[in-house]
Amino acid sequence: MLGGLTSIHNTYGQQNYLEYHREVIKCEQLIVDRQYKEAIANFELLFERFDFVFLREIKVVAQLCAFEMELDSGMKYLRMGISNGWTLKSIKKEISTYQDAVGWKKLQSEYKTLHQTYLDGLNISLKEEVHEMYKKDQKKALGALFKIGQKAQDKYAEKKFAAHSEIQFEKLHTIFDEYGYPGEKIIGNNWWVSVILSHHNSISEEYNSKDTLYASIKPKLRRALENGEVSPYTLATIEDWRTAALSGHSKTTYGFLGEIANPTLLQTVNTNRTAMGIRSIELRNALLGIEKETEMDLFLLKDWKKGEIKVVNP
Repeated sequence: MLGGLTSIHNTYGQQNYLEYHREVIKCEQLIVDRQYKEAIANFELLFERFDFVFLREIKVVAQLCAFEMELDSGMKYLRMGISNGWTLKSIKKEISTYQDAVGWKKLQSEYKTLHQTYLDGLNISLKEEVHEMYKKDQKKALGALFKIGQKAQDKYAEKKFAAHSEIQFEKLHTIFDEYGYPGEKIIGNNWWVSVILSHHNSISEEYNSKDTLYASIKPKLRRALENGEVSPYTLATIEDWRTAALSGHSKTTYGFLGEIANPTLLQTVNTNRTAMGIRSIELRNALLGIEKETEMDLFLLKDWKKGEIKVVNP
């Protein structure tokens, strides 16, 4: 588990994003309690407190406004979302209600300017560099798919992929030191670096049991979390890959990979999640129920776990 992530004091800046994510959880509890207007108001207060806002939360508020038919208010969040990377194509796909609103045509006319604001805030050269690293990682990882059997795949990973991954880590250390974690906030992509780190954390049980590179980068991941450069959900999935690799995919730290075998492990998983600013398993399942009831999309990372997360032996 990422050590030291429960610290409230942030020595790297005035805003500690652990507090941000904990406030998001409070808003999500209001959603579960069907207090949608109160949730909108609390999200708005949160957005005023923090310089950077994750796009996922903006999308949720836009969904809530649409559900409450507060479309004028919702347009404000669509504009905010576009300035944070939400594309018009995605808006149309993810929340169609606004296309019938009075201000939709005006929003369309403003789109290029708002989107340019987003692009101007990114480090494009760093984005291109990290994208190249990601593509190299994917190409190297692809080699394992052509190996038949777990032993052959592990051998390839240890002999071929590990050396490549170690070079990637050297580059990541340099990037982290100069720019911070290149994620949604800095390059507009929260996937590429997480894949590189997750690939490294899942090389093999033998390799990862002796690996020290991941431990060496943990303090920088902690700093990135507190600075709002990366979501705790991203860091949790990276950590869960390591837990899975070390346990033959039988254990989990945060509940994204592997199974929750019993109520005792559920309590441990929830404790780990709370320390990272991640909603509990029970809250996550309750939000899924709200989605089903209201047909809102609350963007709950369902690619990792579809449906409710259940305890195997309750």
